[in-house]
Amino acid sequence: MDLKFQVQAKIRRPVQEVFNAVYDPKTLSGYFTTGGASGPLDEGKKVIWRFADYPEDIEVAVTKVEPNQRIVLEWQAMDRPYNTTIEMTFDSIDSGSTLVKIAESGWKENQKDLDSSYSNAQGWMHMVCCMKAYIEHGINLRDGMF
Repeated sequence: MDLKFQVQAKIRRPVQEVFNAVYDPKTLSGYFTTGGASGPLDEGKKVIWRFADYPEDIEVAVTKVEPNQRIVLEWQAMDRPYNTTIEMTFDSIDSGSTLVKIAESGWKENQKDLDSSYSNAQGWMHMVCCMKAYIEHGINLRDGMF
């Protein structure tokens, strides 16, 4: 069994704006990294994501960036001694809409890692819903949530 998942959402904004909502630390912090992000998601860099509801800094390694198309990240698999891979793709549906897909893979085949993958799937779906609300309507869904 290959433990992986994918979530997706249509966001009614041009692909460049949606891509930038993930790439740019200021925008990302407006709806997702509520404690801030240390820098943009530049290929080959490591950035720190902070969350008001999570006590530890999260180091994110940026392994691939194709502007307005794809971002590939790696991070530690929920207190496990290995990394998982996150691939975000941005597909232009038309001039004003983008399909965002987020896939994560690389967990080991055991119950603890299966549980972690479910938790992350929930987190990434929450992220795309928050992104949609923020860039379509200017609403930060995470504000006061945790």
